[in-house]
Amino acid sequence: MLTRPCLHPSRKQSNHSHKGTTPIPEIHGQTLGLRASQLAMLARLYRRRMPADDVISAEAAKTLAQFTLEIRRPIGLVITRRGAVQDVLVGASTEPSPTTLTTFRATPRALRGLRLIRSSLKAEPITQEDLTMLGLLRLDMIGTLAVSPKGEPGLLSLAHLNPPTLNAPLYTRLESTPVQQCPVRFQAFVGELESELQRESASHTMAKGQTAILVSASPKSKVEQEERLAELAELASSADLRVIERLVQRTQNSHLRFQLGSGKLKEVLAQAMQKGADLIIFDQDLAPGQLRAIAEMSSLTVIDRTQLILDIFAQRAHSREGKVQVELAQLRYLLPRLSGQGTSLSRLGGGIGSRGPGETKLETDRRRIRERIDYLEKAIEDFARHQDQRRSRRVRQDFPVLSIVGYTNAGKSTLLNVLTNSQVSAAPRVFETLDTTSRRLRFPHGREVIITDTVGFIRDLPKDLLAAFRTTLDELRDANLLLHLVDAGAKDLDAHIAAVEAVLKSLTLDELPRILVFNKCDQLPAGQADVLCQRYGAIGISSLHPETLRPLIQQLEDRLAVLAPEGGTFRKSTPPGPLASQS
Repeated sequence: MLTRPCLHPSRKQSNHSHKGTTPIPEIHGQTLGLRASQLAMLARLYRRRMPADDVISAEAAKTLAQFTLEIRRPIGLVITRRGAVQDVLVGASTEPSPTTLTTFRATPRALRGLRLIRSSLKAEPITQEDLTMLGLLRLDMIGTLAVSPKGEPGLLSLAHLNPPTLNAPLYTRLESTPVQQCPVRFQAFVGELESELQRESASHTMAKGQTAILVSASPKSKVEQEERLAELAELASSADLRVIERLVQRTQNSHLRFQLGSGKLKEVLAQAMQKGADLIIFDQDLAPGQLRAIAEMSSLTVIDRTQLILDIFAQRAHSREGKVQVELAQLRYLLPRLSGQGTSLSRLGGGIGSRGPGETKLETDRRRIRERIDYLEKAIEDFARHQDQRRSRRVRQDFPVLSIVGYTNAGKSTLLNVLTNSQVSAAPRVFETLDTTSRRLRFPHGREVIITDTVGFIRDLPKDLLAAFRTTLDELRDANLLLHLVDAGAKDLDAHIAAVEAVLKSLTLDELPRILVFNKCDQLPAGQADVLCQRYGAIGISSLHPETLRPLIQQLEDRLAVLAPEGGTFRKSTPPGPLASQS
């Protein structure tokens, strides 16, 4: 675990107050127990200046070793590219001060302009913790100077970051050498390294668009987590993101502060910085406190699965009703997560005069969100009334209703198009359909029914989203029969079926009669579809091959004749085959 340095207003302040003495420059880290004379000794390190081509000068290395032996603690020097000592650190895991990190900023295309050389009494090589700090802080270089029992400088071990090329390691360790024989000519070396970083990052960014690293941290098995990350990758792709890395950590218990261990989180953040990722997406939902804690550690954008799904819904919503439902779900999700740091709510209205007396920006944002939530809830109530009117007209026409339900991307819209000769958008990506679509379906013997297609389900569907879309999903209550469509090629078939059943149960729709249908059977090996259908008592089809739909159409017509014997109309003049007109 990296130790946060002590915070002081200025380097020129003293760690201890002594009357009649000159203020001692700030020494960061584990200074408890050090005498005033030792603090003054360490402060003299600020006077050192390295030649431009030296990682650390021989004189500075000698002084560093002597002082290390004196206080029996590791000492670190944070050195600028001009060779000045910016920070003096005490302790094996102390990192540069917040003031220094703010002054010297880093980006995916630029290093921070600082190097850290730390002494070691045990002659230990560079640790994984050091390498994590190298990547997370994007230092020019990090090094460990061994100190002999006599207080003399030993071997110098160095490491630096690599450009973000495909399958390349994040860093390179250089061979340990005596300080005087260090092969690195620092100024030329870091200039060349940063030029290569900028060149690779620029070409990488132009080729990739927005990128994301996916993370799963839970007690579930690695296989289960990888299956869930595969689904998360589909969601990311649907949001026009490119996944560049998937990371899995199995935890005994959820880490309350970061979801995963702090050390592992820093490794993840370091990889994201090194590879120029735009987002880190957690498969698990993050609590408001966890999001804030991670935000304090890095400036990278971190979201969870729920937020990704909400973003996809926001992209896909086209009707006014759909947009209102998505915005309501987003605001309900956002409200407990407001931290007051950089939150812009200008699109929610307000402006000059909207802030109450004595309110802080955070309080104003929360008030405006609650007002907007109230407005959207009333709008949804209006939609519900209009929906009731549509239902009444449908009842008067006495048409039975058949509703297609299923996991997202199971092929529901494609099936609707084939059955009714419609042109509903049916791109092969998750949550392509958000708004309920109704069409009139005419069976071969002339009976007409209303067939509806609505939003697809997914495991762990966000509660706020489910609540906001309850008005839309209430359309299913009118159904005489549900057609549960399943992607036969799904890796986790049982989980997909269970997720749909769970949503139906939460909506108290699990008692409605339904038919289980396996879609995309043409993509399975010969004979496997028949085995699956027998095992689950399902009908096998391929929406892309209309000739496979005959058994399904016959089954639907037979079931509806039993469930709604008085409904529908018969038109003997209608030719065989499913035809449709828009309702």
